[in-house]
Amino acid sequence: MLFYKRLLITIFLSVIYSLSIAQTFTPEEVTPIEPKREFRGVWIATVVNLDWPTNARAPAEAQKRDLLNQLNFHQQTGINAVMFQVRPAADAFYAKSREPWSKYLTGKQGQEPGYDPLEFATAEAHKRGIELHAWFNPYRATFDNKFFTIAPNHITRTKPEWFFIYEGIKLFNPGIPEVREYIVQVILDVVKNYDVDGIHMDDYFYPYPVRGQVINDAETFAEYGGDFDNIKDWRRDNVDKLVHMLADSIHKYKPHMKFGISPFGIWANKSQHPDGSETNGGSSYIENFADTRKWMQEGWIDYINPQIYWHIGYRLAAFDTLLNWWSNNTYNRHLYIGQGPYRFYEQRSPAYKNPSEIPNQIRLIRANPRAQGSVFFRSQSLMANANHLVDTLKKDFYRYPALPPPMLWLDSIPPNAPQNFIAKAESKGIMLRWQAPLPAADAEPVYGYVIYRFMEGEKFDMADPKNILHIQYDTTALYMDTNVKPGQTYYYVVTALDRLKNESDRSPAMMVIAP
Repeated sequence: MLFYKRLLITIFLSVIYSLSIAQTFTPEEVTPIEPKREFRGVWIATVVNLDWPTNARAPAEAQKRDLLNQLNFHQQTGINAVMFQVRPAADAFYAKSREPWSKYLTGKQGQEPGYDPLEFATAEAHKRGIELHAWFNPYRATFDNKFFTIAPNHITRTKPEWFFIYEGIKLFNPGIPEVREYIVQVILDVVKNYDVDGIHMDDYFYPYPVRGQVINDAETFAEYGGDFDNIKDWRRDNVDKLVHMLADSIHKYKPHMKFGISPFGIWANKSQHPDGSETNGGSSYIENFADTRKWMQEGWIDYINPQIYWHIGYRLAAFDTLLNWWSNNTYNRHLYIGQGPYRFYEQRSPAYKNPSEIPNQIRLIRANPRAQGSVFFRSQSLMANANHLVDTLKKDFYRYPALPPPMLWLDSIPPNAPQNFIAKAESKGIMLRWQAPLPAADAEPVYGYVIYRFMEGEKFDMADPKNILHIQYDTTALYMDTNVKPGQTYYYVVTALDRLKNESDRSPAMMVIAP
């Protein structure tokens, strides 16, 4: 994402060292109670094998082990969602595609990897209580200028008139109506054929500006510009049309499927637009012709995930300033903040050497009632435990599990409570069994369960995540609690989840004395 493009060409003109301890808050003032509902995501980037597979020529079983290691690590960290890159450059990490297999799987575009990575990743994520959002790059068709390596059936070969070259790579021309329709159909291949939880798009709409480069779409504007006097407004309208088409199509085929976009961290500076933020940097509205704020206003997307990869108090684009701006422009949709632990490794980012920087960002996110969580860029940065961030997450912020926040505009009807719940002491622990609930009012089937455990004398507080023993995204109606102490008295209750993670009322409580 912005890590491997010049996302900061106008932002990082002058970096100042600004430790978070110099801000006007203390952690105690902005740390709310541990949330039971929070989006805790991480991007798994596949382009140029940034995160996975770490070896594009490894056999299928080795690639699977590689991915499982990452999913296990993130599960243990407390992550509950992964943004899994499935289309980095008009190619595919999934079998049921009209585009060729990605070269980042086998070293050669179009070569069969021997398994379906998206199907595998989705199933394994769900086993670990992790949502999987299929991450698409909408308009990038190649990542380099080695066009001779492109597969014969790649869209740049079969429809060359759909593309322009910018900075040496081929990009879809968003002004061509057939291009928009094609991209919608590409994404619907995943919507229709895979059990993913969401469709996720990154920030690469029209290309980030590069000095000396020109977007060659004048002829397209002349043909399709209609009543537009300004080519910039027409470009924005082209992207609007794609996002609107996607929203309608995704929710038509899968009403429960989430649709979110992760734009550049600045929508527009106040100097560029009266509704913009008090910042001075590049912006998606001006540079990418992406009116991300409008998409929230219109209700086309279910969440916005701005990449705010700057530190608290940064004079050109402060994290806290942008968090507050985005939270004031959510229009009752979800806001997940993109955070940048990768920046710990950058010499030009001294503020990220401060181990309190990202924790204090999380505190600010949690203190804001219109923000529902964050997503970290990227998987390998977390796995490297940059600046001991993962240690901090495990010990503090993600110490207890969390459910993703519900999206009531997609589904506001919870399941009914599980039936006939029983608990019995056995030699290996305490066995919990129940039966599926009666059909919900909307007839939606149960998707999973949450098991809560309380000690003797404890309040049955279902809102406190410390009482969550287990979250599962399957309909297995039993669970063995092996983490018990002999002679200890435990109380259990179970609830049901639907696909959007709406939660039922609880079952009656069961008391058991551990053997």
